Amino acid sequence: MSSIFVFPGQGSQSVGMGRDLYENCAAARAVFDEVDDALGEKLSDIIFDGPAETLMLTANVQPAIMATSIAMLRASNAELTPYVAGHSLGEYTALCAAGALSVGDAARLLRARGNAMQAAAPVGAGLTAVILGLDIDVVRDICAKTDCDVANDNCPAQVVISGPRTVVEATMAAAKDAGAKRAMPLALSVPVHCRMQQGAADAMRAALENVTFNTPRATFISNKTAAPMTDVNEIKDALVYQMTHGVRWRESVLGMPQLGITETIEVGPGAVLTGLTPRICPELTAKKLEI
Repeated sequence: MSSIFVFPGQGSQSVGMGRDLYENCAAARAVFDEVDDALGEKLSDIIFDGPAETLMLTANVQPAIMATSIAMLRASNAELTPYVAGHSLGEYTALCAAGALSVGDAARLLRARGNAMQAAAPVGAGLTAVILGLDIDVVRDICAKTDCDVANDNCPAQVVISGPRTVVEATMAAAKDAGAKRAMPLALSVPVHCRMQQGAADAMRAALENVTFNTPRATFISNKTAAPMTDVNEIKDALVYQMTHGVRWRESVLGMPQLGITETIEVGPGAVLTGLTPRICPELTAKKLEI
């Protein structure tokens, strides 16, 4: 029997997250302070007080979710699980939790990632949408015809697509024609995990070359392969790859029992991943970290 810490991605944020920890736990306060120092600004003020529009900016929300997640982990005093995984930006949090990255380096990388993603696609040029009620293979077939990208394979019948606005809109319409229950845009300021992010991938390759990675102290399950990955250089390459390719979350969770994993423990704001786990693999127990 084994557990895995899983760390959420963008969309799990809320103004005020982590405030109680900051005020009542020295270990958590130290995380937020380290992130503020690394970025040279009080991101913690935005996390705790908003406004929501500022927190939602890609360059802010990515290090903010990481900071809150690591603060929760430090406050819990929980022992590191044998495995870690993260959804999209959550991969950086997972690597930080496993000792591969310092908190400061993770914050700087995620700030760079957010800025690069915003710069890669002109405002309004791209779109990200969710398709509900269709099998992943059906969505892939539609995307092949419309030249759209699959951004997230989240769970059965929940697939996120991304790309140029007109392409995504055409794909949404085709999905509805194919029987999708819903096809709706997501409130993201940039198109994610698609070919429009090639410029961001190039920027992240350069940024990652300047950061020291340690071998993770827990086995890291990658969004790229949906399988364990231990080599540091391979992990760096995978972090670049994920900028332009989809997150294989459903496959990652499906493969966990074969590794001896029996429960997922979500660490971070919200409970998105905890909700997805039983829909993907009912034999796994899914819970939130207790603080």
